[in-house]
Amino acid sequence: MNKKECGWKNLQENEKEDIFNFCDRYIMFLNESKTEREATNQIIGKLKNNGFKNIKEVDSLMEGDKVYYNNRGKSVFAAVIGKNKLTEGLNIVGAHIDSPRLDLKPNPIYEDANLALFKTHYYGGIKKYQWTTIPLAIHGVIVKPNGEKIEINIGEEEEDPIFTITDLLPHLSQKQSEKRLNDAIEGESLNILIGSIPQFNTNREDELIKANILSLLNEKYHIEEIDFYSSELEVVPAFKARSLGFDKSMVASYGQDDRVCAYALLEALINSNSCAYTKIAIFSDKEEIGSMGNTGMYSDVLDYFVHELLEKSYSNAPNALNTVYCNSRMLSADVGAGVDPNYQDVSEKNNASFIGYGVELNKYTGSRGKSGASDANAEFVAYIREIFETNNIKYQVSELGKVDIGGGGTIAYILANKGIDVIDCGVPVISMHSPYEVTSKYDIYSAYTAYRSFFESNKKVEY
Repeated sequence: MNKKECGWKNLQENEKEDIFNFCDRYIMFLNESKTEREATNQIIGKLKNNGFKNIKEVDSLMEGDKVYYNNRGKSVFAAVIGKNKLTEGLNIVGAHIDSPRLDLKPNPIYEDANLALFKTHYYGGIKKYQWTTIPLAIHGVIVKPNGEKIEINIGEEEEDPIFTITDLLPHLSQKQSEKRLNDAIEGESLNILIGSIPQFNTNREDELIKANILSLLNEKYHIEEIDFYSSELEVVPAFKARSLGFDKSMVASYGQDDRVCAYALLEALINSNSCAYTKIAIFSDKEEIGSMGNTGMYSDVLDYFVHELLEKSYSNAPNALNTVYCNSRMLSADVGAGVDPNYQDVSEKNNASFIGYGVELNKYTGSRGKSGASDANAEFVAYIREIFETNNIKYQVSELGKVDIGGGGTIAYILANKGIDVIDCGVPVISMHSPYEVTSKYDIYSAYTAYRSFFESNKKVEY
């Protein structure tokens, strides 16, 4: 009988120490990578420190060469060249580094009821009520027409101010409480409180608090209100990533979907042994809003990167790109839904993942009748099973909730459309898409070992 077992069972002390040390570094990564731009900087910095070179600065490629491509500072592709020809296929693992958040609108600042606020537009699937009355920070960039780029990061240091979104007091919220949970907080009411002192030394007669805030911003960052037009400012929880539980067995943090898989992937690429096949790691953007745009997986930038690999390894030929893809294998490194003890009724436990029980495989995602899913072939699932079981990697195969409850998607189907064998493989999460998500340290390390073992595989899928 197929019996799931807790991953912590029978672990040696040195194995536990490896897991905890790995996750200490992961927590540091989370605290420095609250946006896709920050994650890109962290990833490229680590790649450079481990011998990876910008592919634009490389003329030719040979076995063992390490290269990366920085896509507009918001997504990254990295490769380690193998012994085999590229047309024999690639071992690919792809994660995404964007997370649900609030973005400032192009004209964000306004004054109302003697307070100054920022207007926001939420990004990705959030429960809007979870973003009220918590400490918030603002991260991002403002770019001026002359090309000057101003980095913004306010709310993370102890001496920084924080921001928040207010909510009704219980004494006056009877009508609000009668609404459906999804409707109780409207998107247009996710306005961030940013100031309350008027500017007195001015000839203006109105919007004095807004004027004071603009004056402060001009003094510190040398910006004017019109500069918000060319900005990307993201509002994220000001919480720090922390160990969770008396036993410190879990991680609580914003942005673990999907930076938990991204970090495990980065470490796996750097630390994996040589392989006959070329290894590619994808750190993509825009997954939370459908992978659109020139930094999302629907763009042709991956094609460009692989084409560059073909050209610089002297392997290019008519139809070579399609041949590469059709011979390739991929793990779509994205998180799944762990069973929450407080909300067990949405899970079908025979086909659900439990945190602390190892990495999870999703043969298909989509919703209801598998709509929008890539649905991995049985031969490829068996191929992945053989890798994991040979390397003693605990794994569980699951679905995202009961059939008619809901569903979701990843980048898997986009790569499957290119002809690549793909299956979702990631870390189970509790409170996914919330400002403070929960994962198991055991599962995080399992994802790292799973991706590393996949990268080191020299076998093909047999059909």
